[in-house]
Amino acid sequence: MLSRTAENLYWLARYMERADTMARLLEVGYRMALMPSAGAGYRNEWASLIAAAGSSEGFEAKFGDEFRQRDVETWLFYDRENSSSVLSCVETARQNGRAVRTALTSEMWDALNGAYLELRELERQPRTDDLLPQLCDWTKRQSALLRGSTEGTHLQNDGYDFLNLGYHIERADNTARLLDVKYYVLLPTLDMVGGTVDTYQWTTLLRALSAFRSFHWAYGSEYSPRKISHFLILNRACPRSLLHCHDKVSFHLNRLANAYGRTTCAHERMRGALAELTDMDLDAIIDAGLHEFLTRFIHQNAALGQDVADGYLFGVQ
Repeated sequence: MLSRTAENLYWLARYMERADTMARLLEVGYRMALMPSAGAGYRNEWASLIAAAGSSEGFEAKFGDEFRQRDVETWLFYDRENSSSVLSCVETARQNGRAVRTALTSEMWDALNGAYLELRELERQPRTDDLLPQLCDWTKRQSALLRGSTEGTHLQNDGYDFLNLGYHIERADNTARLLDVKYYVLLPTLDMVGGTVDTYQWTTLLRALSAFRSFHWAYGSEYSPRKISHFLILNRACPRSLLHCHDKVSFHLNRLANAYGRTTCAHERMRGALAELTDMDLDAIIDAGLHEFLTRFIHQNAALGQDVADGYLFGVQ
């Protein structure tokens, strides 16, 4: 496969997964803003979303530092100046898909192009107070539609591997960021830990990740911070956990190594990262600091993405 084609497929998947995450971030903010005391953490719940998205500098340059709900909604969903907004992500994913139209099945292109066309219609709708939950649900449905059509119709060749590398590298980053929203930037005061607000925030995180029912199947009805953290970090059966995502990245990298007859720097980094994560237990993560662990994981995951680019997407170096 041409490196240019591989790059388009890889970034198509990453941008659609990122659009999905921006919607989930907005859903977290919307749900937590319904709690009257939700602002006891880092500044307020809307500021925390911008911090978790890693776009505080760009947001403050345009809107200032007040972090009003409408401005945050605009920045994370509609704003083309934000390359990670839902609108920017869907448009960029569609551009990548259009560039490699013959590498996609008809069902995949219909899902991708349909999302782009529907989003242009949504952009023209009047902004109302009750529109945000609908926008979040719409974005998650479009991402799931493309993902499902990929799994159901795409030939499982090297193109399929590059799509899945994009999905799972991006998803690992997104799970870590969403978990960090709760644990660090929305960390309540000590007297609130274990209380109603704290429990509501943790269960809101599970719902935003579409993991509420699957958590209940795995751990029962005790929604404790430790169990939820374990579920989202170390439970291989959770499709959004950090360990599951790295398992999948390793799987698809190994398929590419077998297909192309060589390994890259991404394989070496993945082996080390996966071995470290597999050997970890939650106590060690908590003792070292969950925020610090998540920050380090995000940086390592970004380095892994760069290794994939260096090894495959920029051609033979």
